[in-house]
Amino acid sequence: MAQFKYIAKSRTGERQEGVLEASEKRTLMALLSRQGFVPVSITEAGKPSVSKPSAKMKPVKSKSTKPAAKALPESTRTKRTRSRAGAVGQTEGRKWYRFEKGRHGRPKMKMSELLLFTSELSDLLASGMTLGTALHALAIRKTGKPQDAIVTNLRDEIVQGTSLSGALSRWPESFPTLYISMVKAGEASGQLPGVLERLVRHYERVLSAREKVVMALVYPSIVAIVGLAAMLFMMMVVVPVFSQMFEDLGGTLPLPTRMLIGMSEGLLKYGWLIALLLVFGGLALKRALKTPAGVEWKDRIMLKLPTVGNIVKANAFANFAHTLSTLLANGVQVLQALSIVENTVGNSIIANAIHEARDRVTDGSSISRPLAQGGVFPQLLTDMLAIGEESGDMTGALAHIGHRYDNELDRAVKIFTTVLEPIMMLFIAVGVGFVAISMLMAVFELTSGLQT
Repeated sequence: MAQFKYIAKSRTGERQEGVLEASEKRTLMALLSRQGFVPVSITEAGKPSVSKPSAKMKPVKSKSTKPAAKALPESTRTKRTRSRAGAVGQTEGRKWYRFEKGRHGRPKMKMSELLLFTSELSDLLASGMTLGTALHALAIRKTGKPQDAIVTNLRDEIVQGTSLSGALSRWPESFPTLYISMVKAGEASGQLPGVLERLVRHYERVLSAREKVVMALVYPSIVAIVGLAAMLFMMMVVVPVFSQMFEDLGGTLPLPTRMLIGMSEGLLKYGWLIALLLVFGGLALKRALKTPAGVEWKDRIMLKLPTVGNIVKANAFANFAHTLSTLLANGVQVLQALSIVENTVGNSIIANAIHEARDRVTDGSSISRPLAQGGVFPQLLTDMLAIGEESGDMTGALAHIGHRYDNELDRAVKIFTTVLEPIMMLFIAVGVGFVAISMLMAVFELTSGLQT
């Protein structure tokens, strides 16, 4: 048996300290949980005791909360996490500037980190752990990521009697409305582990869709960067060498060669100004696209672009179907579910169509008809949705719709990569060919003049 020094919190937030004997840390954590405490810190206090090999743990000493806190030296005091919505928690030895920031400088989880947290919490709850113990098991890990501070704060909120959905709502930068609404529904139905499993599947689909689009852009991006670098090298290094040689030989150069030399000289002389204008122009465009009018204009253009529009539509419709199906399956009301879906489709034009349809829908009435009247959703989608409403299997119909547009997204991405690659190669070939032909024309012109 070994002695362990522990710090735990009761349901009322009172801190309890003491030293207990146990065979291992896990046994001590289970005992504290049965007594209504959530372990905060467990460290080995001494060597194993061999006098009494008992299976039970024997308390050695216990301290009340306030006197123990006064008696402890400064080096061993534990820093507490502030648990109010406007406050930012702190962990020992860590600074927030190392973390990805959300609003007001608060730490924020990436979607991949949110998926990992949800998956681990779901597994721990499914194994029989209580919510407080599961969050403590995640909180004692030190990953150096925003998850450390956020999970610690969630654990402290749960210990003080806050519901999980209430604790999650204090971190809107990390947990979206969809997440909080589903957790709240899971708490009401007593099916929190199952809800977390559905959230895991949902975010796996979202990340998978994003990865498909990103991977589709990797090869064309590499080709574009290499081609642009090659063009800049020829314009700034190769062309000036030939230009000096042509000037020494004299003679009249062909028009394409004179144009090429002029562009090269302008790039060498005003390249810094061009780069500065491009940077400021890009920043101005980025700021403009963040305005409501700019977002609407960009999303409308994206829907109308050939090939790209198919990717955007397929991704948005698949996201709409999967998200709405997940929410309805967990008991979220239709109007609330549509309001959440409106903020998750990723395109303002489609989101506006959902908003207008929601205004025409009352709980229990048809969803497919208002969506069809908007003219944004395809007829196939609204027809499949109408069949689900008539049969009373809305979630099943939405699952089929989501699967259908998942396949459509795969096809659209493949078509996009198939079409984009030759287009990129064509532009690069035209640029390099123009430089090569301009140089060769000048060489032929000057050599022919020398022969005569």
